[in-house]
Amino acid sequence: MESLLNQVPIGLSIGAVLLLIALGLTFTFGQMGVINMAHGEFIMAGAYTAYMLQGWAGGQAVLVALPVAFLIAGALGWILERTAIRHFYGRPLDTLLLTWGVSLVLQQAARDLFGAPNVQVDAPSWLTGRIEVAGANLPYSRLFILGLAIACVVGISVYMNRSRQGRRMRAVMQNRELAAVSGVATGRVDQFTFFLGSGLAGVAGVALTLIGPVGPSLGTYYIVDAFLVVVAGGLGQLKGAVIAALALGMLNSFTEFWTDASLAKVIVFAAIIAFLQFRPQGMFVLRSRALT
Repeated sequence: MESLLNQVPIGLSIGAVLLLIALGLTFTFGQMGVINMAHGEFIMAGAYTAYMLQGWAGGQAVLVALPVAFLIAGALGWILERTAIRHFYGRPLDTLLLTWGVSLVLQQAARDLFGAPNVQVDAPSWLTGRIEVAGANLPYSRLFILGLAIACVVGISVYMNRSRQGRRMRAVMQNRELAAVSGVATGRVDQFTFFLGSGLAGVAGVALTLIGPVGPSLGTYYIVDAFLVVVAGGLGQLKGAVIAALALGMLNSFTEFWTDASLAKVIVFAAIIAFLQFRPQGMFVLRSRALT
């Protein structure tokens, strides 16, 4: 029973990581219709940022790396959008092939810079312990990841509902053509949306350094699950992404406990496919305002 209870914090932390990754995809895929396979490499960039800062910041590298990784990954996303993706809007399959090629280039660049072996980022000393609640062991590192995900969701929610730029983003998401004729610079909104989504991937990469080692293929282990979160939650739906990420994390944790990692992936994938058969639009549907 105690081992079963321990799967709860593991599932929550997995869900929190998937949520951090899926938050960025919720905007770039949900709003812009871009299938960005290089999103995983922005996660990798965030993780390597923490590794590079380790020599300067020591045990506090994870905290220092959070804003730096956001800016670096966001800048990579902005460059990708400005140089390539903006020419392929409305062509999702082309963006898939394009960004897949970019992801391979970035992975090889990471191997050339850091080498093939994985590297480790030391967690702060205050994240190395754990507490016990109702028979379940809660590592501080996993609680920190969960708190980080909550902070990001709250920040994004406030930004989209309270700020002028956030309201413009929502307007473009609901109806791009109507937003454009209303004076919204949709191109600038797309630029910042891609920067924001990619930056959140960098934050997720820093969080992943608290779970395991960092390598060039780090992002590829999570990118498919993150897309599943976005699709199951509903395109462009923040609350849908939150529910889907936590549900997917818990399902993955408990199925791994009863079976093994490979079979658990199959079961989770089959569960998502079955859910989409009954709810193909996801948990929540984006309300749009169409011209009539």
